[in-house]
Amino acid sequence: MSRVLRSAAGIDLRAVAARIAGYVRPTPLLRVDGLPGIALKGEHLQKGGSFKARGAANALLGLGAKEIVTGSSGNHGIAVALLGRALGVKVTVVMAEGASAAKEAAIRGLGARVRHAAGGVAERDRQAREYALSTGGQVVPSSDHELVVAGQATVTLEVLDDDPDTDVVYVPTGGGGLLAGACLAAEQHSRPVRVVGVEPMAGRRYARSLAADQPVRIPPPDTIADGLRAQHPGEVPFPIIRRRVDDLVGVTDEEITHAMRLLHDAGIDAEPSGSVALAGALHHGFTGRAAVVVSGGNNHTRKATP
Repeated sequence: MSRVLRSAAGIDLRAVAARIAGYVRPTPLLRVDGLPGIALKGEHLQKGGSFKARGAANALLGLGAKEIVTGSSGNHGIAVALLGRALGVKVTVVMAEGASAAKEAAIRGLGARVRHAAGGVAERDRQAREYALSTGGQVVPSSDHELVVAGQATVTLEVLDDDPDTDVVYVPTGGGGLLAGACLAAEQHSRPVRVVGVEPMAGRRYARSLAADQPVRIPPPDTIADGLRAQHPGEVPFPIIRRRVDDLVGVTDEEITHAMRLLHDAGIDAEPSGSVALAGALHHGFTGRAAVVVSGGNNHTRKATP
């Protein structure tokens, strides 16, 4: 077992939840007609419009840095900018080609600087690390950090507190921070619960890596789910996911769009990435009680708000 895995697995998630409580809000489990057996974890209602607020809060509070640099497709950048503004921390967000212009505008509106990187997520993150070295800033990755993973674990911790009889949790999977956090929370639950990661079919970096039993890098994925375009597993999430995840499901953009339409019809303003877990649950099929993480709602049609 690696040092990273031992450290991440040993985190007191209750203490993490208490630490970030003043900077995030509890989100509800929603049930809608037409989706029997499914509870929707409404992280689209989270501060900043996504679950990313949890990991950002835990990282910024834990590190105590005065300057933060991060690479983001949008939601993590919004979350870090929001927390940075609250804590008086200087924030720079590096965004890759094809990132949402609306999310960039939201990041700038929160007072953070934005830099652009040609290429995909891997190049974006490389440039973020390089820029941090040149400025003395602290890098806070969108998923590949122990504090970030622990913060994201509070999503599933809340799910299992609100419905302890949950049988399976479906989690959208890009960099893997949210899925690794779900695995940690499930390990600490009082009864068995299955954890299923859901990836865009064009970006199955975790499914391929688990099949190879080692991290695999993929080309930049072409998918409507702009928040799930990571190209390789993170060093922190990968061993946790490899040890604990029960299944990984791939879904097409058509399935994601269908799930998003169902959510919108129910009054849930999910973005494509936030609809991926529901697409996975519908594709996969399940028995018993399922919880589906609606991870974000920062659509181009509305502004991300605190």
